[in-house]
Amino acid sequence: MKKLLILSALILGLNFASNAQSFLSKVGSAAASSGLDIGSLTNGILGKLTPALSLTPAQKPTVTSIVKDFLVQKATALATKQNDPTGSKTKVASLISGLKSKLGTALTIAQMAKFTSLKPATPSATNVLSQLFY
Repeated sequence: MKKLLILSALILGLNFASNAQSFLSKVGSAAASSGLDIGSLTNGILGKLTPALSLTPAQKPTVTSIVKDFLVQKATALATKQNDPTGSKTKVASLISGLKSKLGTALTIAQMAKFTSLKPATPSATNVLSQLFY
């Protein structure tokens, strides 16, 4: 009986692991199909935000996590752009609003004001911060 229970748990665990791998590959493929390289974008954005906002060592991991999560969600939303352009645009706008809200808990009021002032006038492929605002 114990062997059967252990075997069942093992099979169930392998099934969960397989599904997790499938989910991660779908998120990765969504990011790739939308043209976003999450790792390099996160590094590029933090490379600009850290000196501009004078991020403390305690703030840096939190801001990194918030930005990375935002970019993954944005890539997923952009992957649906071809099938549902309006829904995709609405979802991205909602994500941007959520990003600002989450950053508001991690940054000081002065840092948040400075973050808002970093918004480029227009979306730009050369300005990595455009990914956070557009």
